[in-house]
Amino acid sequence: MEFPFKRVSEAAYLSTEKSDKYRAILRFFYIQHERLKEFLSPEEIVSHLKASPYFSEYEIEELHNDLFSLVKWGNLTAQQESGKVKTVEEFKKKRYRYQITPYTVEFERMLIRFEQDSETFGGSLEKTQFERFYQTLKNIQDSSAETPELCAQHWDDLLTYFKKITQNTSDYFAYLRSEDASEHMKTDAFLLYKDQFTLYLRDFIIALQRTASAIQDVMIALSRTQMQAFFKKVAEQEEKVFRFEKKQSESGYLTELEETWRNVKGWFLGDETGENQYENVLHQTNEAIRRLTRIVQRLGERSQQQRSRKEDYLHLARWFLTLPSVGEAHNLSAVAFGTSHTKHLYSDHIPTDDIYLDVWGEVPMAHERMPKIREYREKTKASAMEDHQEQREKTMKEHLEKRMLEQAVIKSYRAGKEIKLEDLPIVEPFVRKLFLSWIGKAMARADHIIKTEHGDRIKVELDPARTITLRSKDGHLQMPAVTFYYLEKENAK
Repeated sequence: MEFPFKRVSEAAYLSTEKSDKYRAILRFFYIQHERLKEFLSPEEIVSHLKASPYFSEYEIEELHNDLFSLVKWGNLTAQQESGKVKTVEEFKKKRYRYQITPYTVEFERMLIRFEQDSETFGGSLEKTQFERFYQTLKNIQDSSAETPELCAQHWDDLLTYFKKITQNTSDYFAYLRSEDASEHMKTDAFLLYKDQFTLYLRDFIIALQRTASAIQDVMIALSRTQMQAFFKKVAEQEEKVFRFEKKQSESGYLTELEETWRNVKGWFLGDETGENQYENVLHQTNEAIRRLTRIVQRLGERSQQQRSRKEDYLHLARWFLTLPSVGEAHNLSAVAFGTSHTKHLYSDHIPTDDIYLDVWGEVPMAHERMPKIREYREKTKASAMEDHQEQREKTMKEHLEKRMLEQAVIKSYRAGKEIKLEDLPIVEPFVRKLFLSWIGKAMARADHIIKTEHGDRIKVELDPARTITLRSKDGHLQMPAVTFYYLEKENAK
C-alpha cells in the first residue's frame, strides 16, 4: 500500500538555485492556462522571457534544460509535436509542446493570492453570506422533487458560502488581533473611525443572531433520512461527470458527504465535545467591541490629560461673574465642584442577628460621637455588676415559643409522613424561608437526607420536570416540585 503523504516533488522548483527562472517559466504557463491556452512551444516561452531585461541573455538551449527539469519534477508534461513534421530529420529532433500540471496550477494560484495579500490577514464580516447560506439550506429542504443536477448545485452553493463564512471570519479576527491592527488602534487617528468600526461589528452581530437561529432551526428539521436521499442525488450527478481516472466508490462518496454535513452542522449546533463555532464568533465579536471601547476610553483619557483646561476655567469664571446673587453662585459651585463639607455617618450598632430582617423593619440606631482631640479622655467610674438572668430567661422563652409555633405550623402542613409543596395553601414567609433552607441543605448531601431544627429526619425529593407555585403572603415563588418525606428518628445511643 502506497503511503499517502509522500514527498511533493512538484514543489521543488520553489526552492532551488534557479527558482527565479523556473518561477518565471511556470508563471507564464499559468497565465496562458487561465486564458484557456494549454500547450506552449519553447519558442513562445523564450520569446516571452526575453521581453524582460532580466532574461536578455537567456538562450533556448538553457530553456530546454530547464523544461527538462520541470518535466522531471512533474510541473510540466511534454507532448511530441508530429503534425507539422515534413522530414525524417525533423521527426528525430522530437519537437515538444508543454502543458502545466494541476499541482503547479494550484501552487501558482496560491502564490498569487499570497502576493496580493502581502503579510496581513484579510477577511471580512459579511452578514449577507449567512442569509445566502440560509436560503440555500431552504432550497435543500425543499429539494425532494428536484433533479440531481439542481441538488448538486445546491450542495456546491452551500459549501461555497460556508467556506466564505469560516475563512472570512477567522481571517478578519486574526487581522484584528495582529500587531499591525493593534498599532493602528493606539493612534489618535483611530478615534475618527471608531463609530464606523463599531457600527460594522454591531450590524454583523444583529444579522448573525437574526439569521443563525433560523439556520439552526432548518438544520434540526432536516432529518438524516432526508439528507441521505439528497446526497444520493448529489452522488448520482457526480457519477455523470466523465473522467479517465478511477472514481471513488458511491458508498465512500456518500460517507464523505455525510461527514462534511456533520462538520457544517457542528459549526452552528455544536459537535460531540459541545464546541460551537457560531457562539465562538459571537464571543469574538463582542470581545472586539469591548476591546475597542477600552482603547477609545484610554485614548480619550490621554487626550484629556494633555489638553489645557485654561479656557474651561476662564469660561467658568466669567459665568460666576455674571450671576446676580451669592446663592446662585453657591448652586453653580455645587454643580461644578460638588457639595462642600460632605459628612459620612455610620454606626457600629448591630440591632439584630436576623439576616432576613429588612432595613425598614429595624429600629432607629443611636450613635454617640466622641471628640477627636488629644486632650479628651473618656470618663470612667466604678459600677456594679448587673444581673441579666431575667433578660436571658425572657429571651430563651421567646425563642422556645417561636420554635414551638414553627413546629406547630409545619405539623399542620403534614399529610401523614410527607409534605407536598404543591398542595399547600398560602404559607407564612418564615415557612417559605424554612422550606428553602431544608432544600439547600439536602441538595448538598448525596442522599438528600437532613435533620431539621426540630429533630426530625426528612428526605427531600425534587422533580425538575414539573414546576409549581409556592404561594406566600409576601409573594409567589416559581420552583420545581418538591416533596418532604419524614423518616423514622434514629435511636439514641
